[in-house]
Amino acid sequence: MREGGVREGAGAEVHEYEALLAVAAPMDDGPDPDERSAAAMCYTTGTTGKPKGVLYSHRALVLHTFAASLSSCLGIGEHDIVTPVVPMFHANAWGLPYTAAMLGAGLVMPGPHLDAASLVDLFERERVTITAGVPTIWMGVLQLLDANPGKYDLSALRSMIVGGSAIPQAMIEAFDRRHGLHVVHAWGMTEMTPLGTASYVPSDLTDASDEVKFRQRAKQGRPSPFVEIRARNFDGLVPWDGATMGELEVRGPWVAAAYYNRDDCGDRFTDDGWFKTGDIVTIDERATVSIQDRAKDLIKSGGEWISSVALESALMGHPAVAEAAVIPVASAKWDERPLAAVVLKSGASASPDELRHFLEPFFPKFWLPAAFEFIDAIPRTSAGKFQKSALRARFKDYQVA
Repeated sequence: MREGGVREGAGAEVHEYEALLAVAAPMDDGPDPDERSAAAMCYTTGTTGKPKGVLYSHRALVLHTFAASLSSCLGIGEHDIVTPVVPMFHANAWGLPYTAAMLGAGLVMPGPHLDAASLVDLFERERVTITAGVPTIWMGVLQLLDANPGKYDLSALRSMIVGGSAIPQAMIEAFDRRHGLHVVHAWGMTEMTPLGTASYVPSDLTDASDEVKFRQRAKQGRPSPFVEIRARNFDGLVPWDGATMGELEVRGPWVAAAYYNRDDCGDRFTDDGWFKTGDIVTIDERATVSIQDRAKDLIKSGGEWISSVALESALMGHPAVAEAAVIPVASAKWDERPLAAVVLKSGASASPDELRHFLEPFFPKFWLPAAFEFIDAIPRTSAGKFQKSALRARFKDYQVA
């Protein structure tokens, strides 16, 4: 190490944080900014279109940080060691660095190595208690743990927050039953700073069966304090019956009111101050949100809607399937039909007929994929989510019988 806390690295200088603090001079407090002035900006990941910039005010970030610490949200406290497995450019690593700093919790950043082995080693070595990331990260972690039962001591890890897209119920059960790890399903968007909902088993289901509890945890959860929700379809606002689908709209103090320098997105915001999320959901009597699909990913087949998310979640419950993404392809008779792009686990095999039979007990016949394509990998966005726009481009000329 050289003077000033600088260490020679492999072609770069690495700064030791504690050493820099030891030689740093105190900073004078500057004037307090207007709480509504811009503090940060992140871009959407472009899952379904071009990325759009979202400005966050100081006020939005502070209120979001308060809410994230609540036990009914992310439940972070001073005693925790927090590792966000999500980049800072993705909604400020979901705001977790702010929350950890405010509460005095430990914060461990994963660096560039986001493969399952590196992450699990980090969790074990640093005694991480709370971590968060998109489903594709946890798919790899689950495969690693399944292949090495008992090898890693993750007893400190009490909460794995999953967001960005829906995670299959089968994966929640697998982590819980096989490895004693608790998955917390959450939902949010870059436009929401990003926290919107978190999924916990409500008190009236304390004595319910494990199956009921897992089914509840597989939903995206109830809204965070200060976040209002409603859903709308062609008939107006949908009832909270857990069955009627509509586009989710949200409103709250950390929800964006516009995109940065974009005059072509006014239709995403209502006249009464609600943001149209583009997510098709059901809301039940407990105010629990269940994501059915992105509006652009719903498959319209013969005048009926098919949820690609539901098919994907079910497919990833098959023991041979590592990943699955479902997209619409053209059909002369039905307008659109589902195509399932499937990545098999290493050494595993499955035929289209086998996968179709696996899905049959859970869906109407017309929901079942018209075709299956086995591919090496599903394209991902910069944040690690499935990039269905790339799949749609790849299979744009696909013809089904």
